[in-house]
Formats: sequence, C-alpha cells, structure tokens
Amino acid sequence: MKPKVIILPLIVFSQFCCTSLWFAGNGVILNLIETFNLEFSALGDLTSAVQFGFIFGTLIFALFTITDRFSPSKVFFYSAIIASLCNVLIIYKGHTFESLMGLRFMTGFFLAGIYPVGIKIASDYYKEGLGKSLGFLVGALVLGTAFPHLLKGSLNGILSWEKMIIVTSLLSLLGGLLIMLFVPNGPYRQRLNKFDITTCYKLFSGKRFKAAAFGYFGHMWELYAFWVFTPVLLMTYAEIHSDTNFNVPLVSFIIIGIGSLSCVISGYLSLKFQTKTVAGTSLFLSLLCCLLSPLFFQINSELVFILFLMFWSMVVIADSPLFSTLVAQNVDISSKGTAITIVNCIGFAITIVSIQVINVLIEYVNTTYVFTLLALGPILGLVYLMKETEQT
Repeated sequence: MKPKVIILPLIVFSQFCCTSLWFAGNGVILNLIETFNLEFSALGDLTSAVQFGFIFGTLIFALFTITDRFSPSKVFFYSAIIASLCNVLIIYKGHTFESLMGLRFMTGFFLAGIYPVGIKIASDYYKEGLGKSLGFLVGALVLGTAFPHLLKGSLNGILSWEKMIIVTSLLSLLGGLLIMLFVPNGPYRQRLNKFDITTCYKLFSGKRFKAAAFGYFGHMWELYAFWVFTPVLLMTYAEIHSDTNFNVPLVSFIIIGIGSLSCVISGYLSLKFQTKTVAGTSLFLSLLCCLLSPLFFQINSELVFILFLMFWSMVVIADSPLFSTLVAQNVDISSKGTAITIVNCIGFAITIVSIQVINVLIEYVNTTYVFTLLALGPILGLVYLMKETEQT
C-alpha cells in the first residue's frame, strides 16, 4: 500500500491529465468552426454534447452501481483510455457536425468514469480532512478544464490545433496509467456486493444528503455556464471598450485556472469552520457576482474587469469540493461512489439547461445583462442549505 502522502498527488495529477479532455474542443473551437464550416453556435452545442455524454454516463454508472461494485482504479483507467481515443479522433478531416457531436458525447460519457470516480478513490483513502483532499482534487479538475485555453493562448502558431488535441489525449493516457499502476483500492473502500436498481432513489430519503445535493445543483446551474462563456464575457467587454485588446484564450485560462486556488483554500477552511458554512459563503459571493456583472461591463478598466472575473471564478468553484464532501459524508459507506455519481449526473444535466438558455438569450438580449440569470442557481442552493440548518 502506497503512503497516503503520495496517493493524493497521484490522484490529483491524474485527474488534471484526464479532465483536460473536457474543454479540449472549446480550446480549439474557432479552428473547428473554420475547418468544418460550423456555425458560431457550435460553441454551446459541442460543450453541451460533452455535458450530455457525461450525464448519460453518470446515469449508467450510478444505476448499475459500477463504482461501488468494481475496482474504482480499473474503472478510472479504462475510462481514461477510451475517452482519450474519442478525443483524438476529432482531428480526422472528414467529420460532419454530427460526427463531431458524437465524439464529444462519447468523450463526456467516459469522463463519467474519471471525475466522480476520482472523488470516490480519494474518499476511500481520506476519511478525516476529506474536504481538504477534495479541494486539491477539484482544483485539478479546474486546471484540467482551463488547460486547453492555455495551450491555445500560449502555443498558437507553434502547435497546430490538431497537435493540441493530441497533447490532451496523451495526457489522459498518462493519467489513466498512473492510477492503474500506483493507486490501488483505498483502505476505507467497502464493496457493494449486490446490484440494487433502487439505490439512487433511496439516497434522496436522507435530509442531509438531499440538502447537500440540492446545494450542489444550484452551484452547477452557474458554474459551467460561467466557464463556457468566459471567452464571450471577454469579447463582449472588448466590443464595448474598443481600445481593449485581450489575448482571449490566455486570459480565459488565467480566469478559469485561478479557481483551482480557491478550491484548495476552501478545503483548508473546511478544517476550521463547518463545511456547509464555507460552501454557503461561497454560494452567496457568487450570487453577488451574477447580480453585479452588468456594472463591471461598464467600467473602463481592463484590469478591474479581469480581476472581477477572477474573483467570480474563485467563488463559483470554491464550494464544489465541499458539496462533494457533504454528499460523501451523508450516505452509507458502501453507496458512496453511487451517491457521488448520481449527484454529478443531475448536476451536469442542469448545466446543459443553463448553457443552452444563455446561448439562446445572447442572440436576443443585451449580453451584459444575460449572466444575471445565473443567480438563480446560488439562490436555490442557499435555500436548501438554510432549510437543512433549520432542521438540524
């Protein structure tokens, strides 16, 4: 058995490598639009394909309790291999819009065997201080999500978009191998011995689990819409202030990537304060960012606008590891993997709705006001957190 001090960095790095596939299409979206003659709306459509694939994958994984009945490390490994293959096939020049959507869907499907499974593996190793451990893990997801933007912004003109896709696919292979070779089943893992189709339904009978789940759902309404449209936020600001000149991919990486730091900070804060208190504070601050966003579009300062988006990026993700912690801590240990997976499934289903709503509204409503709609998510999350507090 490897020492736990080594295990966490291995899981974190592997999670980073594999989740770089998530937004690999977004990082080269303009190249895809040009190469395959796509509409600009493909940004939202291809992102939603990944999300929908992830939703379907997590639903299958949860219904069949795969993560609790089989070795999580092996599930992670095989998912990483297949997801990397689906990703690299994008570079084939004969694609249609439909085939690209299919590949992004399948990439999302097998990401269901990576992100929630990585959280499950960590929870099998870390019983005490789980919030801190998941802070590092979700931070890796954030960096993995932002990484394609960094590749595009810093290596554009040096690496072709095809090579950028290959790089992210190779990273996924590496991440899967590291988990398979060096991260065996954790000491706190308790295997679920039989298949029970009602497991997911039974989970929501627990009040504390339900509060944690709905807090997470509210958080997810805002999170991925913010990430997906970060380049749009920057381009909209540049249109309003014509003297502005952003390196949009690079600045997008900085804005999204800074969220990894807040995940780590919130994880450490959960050691000192109640986990749900830290999560609720993060939700409230992101709610304020949603409501105040129209004002910051009008401020004629690139620095102020970028700092605002960086702060928003930090608070929009800081509660994510904490909600995963609350979910894992409020279910039977043998159903922990299934609980994390089904919550991810529903949460990411919500992201499709919010992404598509924003995608449509941008065409008809002043873009500077559109993102106030994201406040609905934090409001929902705070309502359920406060309801659980009153019942406790």
